[in-house]
This record gives sequence, C-alpha cells and structure tokens, in this order.
Amino acid sequence: MNALILKIAFVVYAIGISVIRKPHERRNKQNIVASNHKGTLEKVLLIIVALGFMVLPAIYLLTPFLSFANFNLPLYAHILGIILIIPTLWLFYRSHKDLGKNWSVTLEIREEHKIVDSGVYKYIRHPMYSALWIGGVIQFLLLNNYIAGLSGIITFGLLYLFRVNNEEKMMIKEFGQEYEDYIKKTKRIIPFVH
Repeated sequence: MNALILKIAFVVYAIGISVIRKPHERRNKQNIVASNHKGTLEKVLLIIVALGFMVLPAIYLLTPFLSFANFNLPLYAHILGIILIIPTLWLFYRSHKDLGKNWSVTLEIREEHKIVDSGVYKYIRHPMYSALWIGGVIQFLLLNNYIAGLSGIITFGLLYLFRVNNEEKMMIKEFGQEYEDYIKKTKRIIPFVH
C-alpha cells in the first residue's frame, strides 16, 4: 500500500486520539485531587510514552531521518491497521466518557472519586490501556519503520508494566473490599481473558 496513505491514516488516528482526550484534559484541571501518587518514575514513564507515541512518529512522518529502519508489511497488515482505527477510537472515547470526572492522565484519586463499573468498565478494568495497546499495534501496522513503528508498543509496554499494579494498589488502598470485589468480576485489559 502507498506509504502516503498509511501516513495519512496514522495522522487521522493520532488526531482522533487528541480530539477525544482534549476535553477530558480541560475538565481534569478543574477537578480537586484528593490523593496524588505521581512519583518520579511516573513522570519519566509519561515522558517516555510521549516519545514513543508522538515524537518518534512525528520524526518519521516529517523527516527522512529514520528511513534507514524502514521495512515492508503485506497489504493485509496495512488494511488491518486501518480497520482497527475506528473500534480503537471508539474504545478510547468510551473509556474516557465512562470514567467522567474520575479520569486522570496519572495516578490520582479525585475528590468524590468512585469506582466505575458500568459501560466498558463492566467487562475490563483498564479499557483505556486496551485501546492504547491496540493503538501501538496500529502504529506498527501503519508506520513501516522499526523505530517509529515499534516505539508505541515498547514505550507503552514500559508504562503498563510499571504502572498497572501501582494503580490497582492505589485503588485498593482507597476503596478496599469494594475494589477487590470489582477485580474478581472483571479482567484487566481483555474481556474474559486477561
């Protein structure tokens, strides 16, 4: 498939993610933080994820600097990457909408924070992470470059590895048995599997 079409598809996906998140970021600034668990590791991980999902793809899209790491995938892989955009944006949107004022880009408990166990959260505890994992796959399938294509999966993988357990511990500390019961009823990122 034409590289320009793949790049345009990726840009559409990236813009979609930004458009979905922007109003939640604005609203987030108005929320009162009751408990902040954002340490140095969390800050570093967020910077690394920005590098993998934004900076390296932008360098690939706008310059020939990373062209030494280009590769080719079969047509069906490109088509799959394009097809995945819509359900991934939907899941990203739903996970933000269902969380409402409880959403935060980092490990924080909001004033009047509550466990959300409806909508997509009825089936998985971290649908936003699910969407970002799939987003990393989309990035790989559309940006045929070992550095820019894999950077989303690798950097998000690091964030997920170091964050998800801390996030769940924070929720257990805040909500106790109620969150432990929620854990028993749901999977982390793949319904009925994991």
